[in-house]
Amino acid sequence: MAYVAAINALRAYFGERIITSDAARQAHGQDESSHAPRLPDAVLYPHTTEAVAQAVKICAAHDMPVIPFGAGTSLEGHVLAVKGGLSIDMTEMNQVLSVNSADLDVRVQTGITRKALNDYIRSDGVFMPVDPGANCTIGGMISTRASGTNAVRYGTMREQVLSLQVVTAAGDIVETGTRARKSAAGYDLTHMFIGAEGTLGIVTEASLKVYGIPETISAGICSFRSVKDAVDTAITSIQMGLPISRIELMDTFSMKAVNAYSKLGYAEQPTLFLEFTGAKVSVSEQIASFRDIAGEFGGSDITFASAQEDINKLWHARHQLYYATKAMAPGKHVVTTDACVPISNLAACMEETRIDLEEAGVTATMLGHVGDGNFHSIILVDPENPIDMQLADDLNARMMRRAINMDGTATGEHGIGIGKQKFLEWEKADTLPLMRSIKTALDPKGIMNPGKIFTP
Repeated sequence: MAYVAAINALRAYFGERIITSDAARQAHGQDESSHAPRLPDAVLYPHTTEAVAQAVKICAAHDMPVIPFGAGTSLEGHVLAVKGGLSIDMTEMNQVLSVNSADLDVRVQTGITRKALNDYIRSDGVFMPVDPGANCTIGGMISTRASGTNAVRYGTMREQVLSLQVVTAAGDIVETGTRARKSAAGYDLTHMFIGAEGTLGIVTEASLKVYGIPETISAGICSFRSVKDAVDTAITSIQMGLPISRIELMDTFSMKAVNAYSKLGYAEQPTLFLEFTGAKVSVSEQIASFRDIAGEFGGSDITFASAQEDINKLWHARHQLYYATKAMAPGKHVVTTDACVPISNLAACMEETRIDLEEAGVTATMLGHVGDGNFHSIILVDPENPIDMQLADDLNARMMRRAINMDGTATGEHGIGIGKQKFLEWEKADTLPLMRSIKTALDPKGIMNPGKIFTP
């Protein structure tokens, strides 16, 4: 075991709350990505910010790495202990500290999951809209600048944060902002920590915006002859000011996969899943406008549902795509990609990627958060076949290069972690020295989640 002195010092302070069992280390040395596990030397479940700060101080004194851990749902190796160290599992810091429904904000400990938060505040008539699909912790969502199906209406996690409580690499506790909706007071430290992936500090509490629960929700589905027709429908709808809450695109292969997996009968064509919210009359008008727009681009099989059971059934098909894809080839592993381009370039980027996938002879589905130009490919691979894995890596790299060349980014929502560092160099080569300078200034010993985003 490495870091013996550090672990002894941690045990002297925290006692049995410092866990070094193989099972605990294994559970905290992997995420849902295809990256090989990298185990920490010890695990701590703190209950307070002060406990996190004390743990970081001890680790800093012994040059021991610190890795924040949430739900473990990250897809680019964010929680892997690439240099060993202490995994600080935040999931027992899961309290809602205050609900300010008049101001539409809440204060939470960051180990709470998004579903638990929304269950808690529903009785106050409000909700937190960011929905990455997985039941992530709020801290993980902040650290990876999470997004998801509601981003087209409400924005990403970046737009929801008012202030953060952060434990720095020195073990200091700082508050980055206030509950005020705007401020011009000094550097914008709040947004510096959002998307930093735990490399600059550990976020222990957050003040977040919330929104009133809509009076009416209606979800729909619409099929098209091509990906381009579907994307053009989305672009036109947004340009005309339709307040779409969600609009997702699944390609033909995705529809085949969910039909087979969930025993559904949807048309096996490029398909939009969408949702409108608001006053009942307004929602009806929005749906009528969308039907007219979709009709101009050959949209067919347009169906809308307002009953919650039917809405849940419709979105269940969309959320089951990951598992439906895996079921297409039992025993194979999946590699999930992530790119984002200006929406006007989305159809071309997805269509060229589909050509790459077919020419390579791999089985893959594609999904687009079409409202903001973000899309994913879910590629089936044999993890025991090096050629198969290399092919997936090559396809992923081609997709990233294409997105960057189309004025886009190598990650719309998954983050960099250890899996996309090469692509960050392609995209941000001119600003990497500045990023490294910030990292060095705030974490001179390099103990905060080392090996993520970029190497020293």
